[in-house]
Amino acid sequence: MQALPKEERRRLGALLDQKSQAEVMAEISQFSQVEIHNLASPPERPPEGLGMLVFNMERGVHLAELGDFLETCPAVRPFDVILANELDDGCVRSGGKNTTLALAERLGLNAAFGLEFIELVNEEDPKGFHGNAVFSRWPIRRARAVRLPEQYNWYFDRQRRIGGRLAVLAELDVAGKPVGMGTIHLENRTHGPGRQAQLETVLAAAEEMFPGMPVALGGDLNTNTFDGRDKDAIQAVAGSPALQRRCLEEVPAWEGCLTAAEAAGYQLLPDRPAGTRRKPLPGGGHLDLRLDWLLVRGWKVLESRTASTRRADCGFAPAGSALAAFEGEELSDHNAVWACCEVRP
Repeated sequence: MQALPKEERRRLGALLDQKSQAEVMAEISQFSQVEIHNLASPPERPPEGLGMLVFNMERGVHLAELGDFLETCPAVRPFDVILANELDDGCVRSGGKNTTLALAERLGLNAAFGLEFIELVNEEDPKGFHGNAVFSRWPIRRARAVRLPEQYNWYFDRQRRIGGRLAVLAELDVAGKPVGMGTIHLENRTHGPGRQAQLETVLAAAEEMFPGMPVALGGDLNTNTFDGRDKDAIQAVAGSPALQRRCLEEVPAWEGCLTAAEAAGYQLLPDRPAGTRRKPLPGGGHLDLRLDWLLVRGWKVLESRTASTRRADCGFAPAGSALAAFEGEELSDHNAVWACCEVRP
């Protein structure tokens, strides 16, 4: 995806003092593009079940370690598809790499990347691109970016960005059969109705793009059960075991996006309560949240689970690997969600 010169990024960012994100984004063709890399030959035989992985990779900062994790962690294998969030392209914080392309090449996968934000804080970024991707062992026939209704203007945040939340929908060719896949990133700085409006936009787009196909949609849906901008609510949850149970056990009752998905015929995975996000708290500690989901329709679920990305749980790391030498607390602040599904007749 072609970079914008620093001067152009600076000019476009300055427009946001007077114009909306939608108006400025309309001047940037990259926001409507999906970059497709069909790099891999398809498997020789169709799978009995399709392995699907949902994973917020936290910008791909620990790229070598993430590659080791994906290649060796038994809890996320086998996978045929990865629905990934938070991948950088040309950001200093992640080594200036196109992290989507680098992972696709390492893992022998095809990939489709959509641009969520152009980062403005670090003017030394070669591109400052940040977005979501679908990885697949099977060819990607076509893909589209689905822009979600704005619930928060990130230009006025300390992270200062052009852009907004995004889903990437991709049609795969799985042994000659069309299959619909989508990676989604909903807004954390909003409340449940805001996330519901965003997911309903994705569900409508998937209905239009994937008629009659089995569909799997997944990603970081940011289902906090509270408004992520409300610091008082965060502190209240942190201090209340009952509210913490709500964040893990009662999420669909508080997050309309999940009940909207169920009403549209999707099954929610994982179907057992498990934290998928470790939210740091002021003063230390963290809050366990259940944010990452796989939504499947037209599939028979054979198995599903959550895989930890904490270094302490990576005892499988091969000796001498980047993962074995990793000294951080976690590869990502999100765990991964895995499922194996087969197409219903």
